[in-house]
Amino acid sequence: MRLGVQEFAAVSVLLVVVALWGLFLAVVFLAIRALWVYIHYHDKDNRPETAAVRRSLGEAIKVHRTQRGMTQELVAERLGVSRQAVSKWESGASDPSTTNLLALAKLFEISPEELLRGVE
Repeated sequence: MRLGVQEFAAVSVLLVVVALWGLFLAVVFLAIRALWVYIHYHDKDNRPETAAVRRSLGEAIKVHRTQRGMTQELVAERLGVSRQAVSKWESGASDPSTTNLLALAKLFEISPEELLRGVE
C-alpha cells in the first residue's frame, strides 16, 4: 500500500507533533526533578556538609578547651554565656556567634583562623 502525498504529509506532521510532545514532557520532567534536587540540597538541615562543619567546629572548640584544661563552665563564665550554650557548640547542635568565636579564640590564646583551621 502506497501513501499519497497528502497522507504522507499528514503522517509526517503527526510524527513531528508526537515527537515535540515527548520532548516537551521530558523537559518538564527534568525541570521538576532539578527543582526538587535544588530545594532538597539547599534545605539547610539536609546538606551533608552542614553537619560536617558543625561537627568539626564543635570538635575544634572542644579540643582547644580540653588542651587548656578548661571546663565548659569556665569557658561559659569567661564568655558570659551558659554552660549549655558551650555544650551545644561542642555537640554541633548550634554554632557560636561571630562575637563568641572571636572571644573563644582570645580565651584559647589563638587566632580565629587557627580555631577555624580544622573546620572542614
